[in-house]
Amino acid sequence: MDLRALRAFAAVAQEGGFSAAGRSIAATQPTISKAVRQLEEELGGPLLIRLGHGVALTSLGEVVLRHARAMLEQREAMLAEIAASRGLLQGRLRLGLPSFGSAVLFAPLVAAFRARFPGITIDLSEQGGRRLQEAVLAGQLDLAVALHPVPDALHWQEVRDDPLMAVLPPGHALEGAEKIRLAALQDSPFILFEQGFALNDLIESACRRRGFAPREAARSGQADFIIALAAAGLGVAVLPRLMLESRPHLGLATVLIDEPDLRWRAGLVWRRDAPLSDAARAWVGVVREHMGF
Repeated sequence: MDLRALRAFAAVAQEGGFSAAGRSIAATQPTISKAVRQLEEELGGPLLIRLGHGVALTSLGEVVLRHARAMLEQREAMLAEIAASRGLLQGRLRLGLPSFGSAVLFAPLVAAFRARFPGITIDLSEQGGRRLQEAVLAGQLDLAVALHPVPDALHWQEVRDDPLMAVLPPGHALEGAEKIRLAALQDSPFILFEQGFALNDLIESACRRRGFAPREAARSGQADFIIALAAAGLGVAVLPRLMLESRPHLGLATVLIDEPDLRWRAGLVWRRDAPLSDAARAWVGVVREHMGF
């Protein structure tokens, strides 16, 4: 029996829904749904009753949940004991995370890491992706999360590939569209992130390849403020779908930007010419495990 499927089911039961479960364990809603469906097929019956605003356990689901929690607890205890035997109770992890996206994608992983390796101190740095890359190359961080592409001197392990969405100000002409090409936004002012954010480089490069430069309305280092500026009618914001899924009551029209060369591809980066510390290898292991690769 797949422990990842049990973990997904337990998260749905605890959080009361598939979307909340996905946020709690850093997985997409389709991934969660597929895992629960496979578990139901394996066990021969429904585990959940899908309600309008949540889920409820069936009698079979109550039995499975009880055993699933016990199995997952035993697994964590086993991994903690193995970590102790390998001398990972002490150490320091110098980790860089981007200023946006981390609350949804990486906060659950940091919590899981701390629970498994309580003796490892985490020195956390939150900056734009370009500055994080520079810090890793300079040896100031063990590893970080950055957007693809990255310099050849860095190893890159993808953890998330998300499309970008345009957040439209009220009354924008593209309201109601399901998807657009980037060129459809060339006459709209853009609300961009501050310099040093890799997402800006992706957007500006993609615009240049299509023969125009984004007309800047404002810049900010905070996603919530950028969205507020779009709501105030200042311009269009371009954000990963992940960040909008965590804000279901946005109140603004959003539209998919259908461009294969313009996606939010986040990954772990570390230097190719320097070995990872035990603490850093432990972090990579936790991320790989929770992301399912």
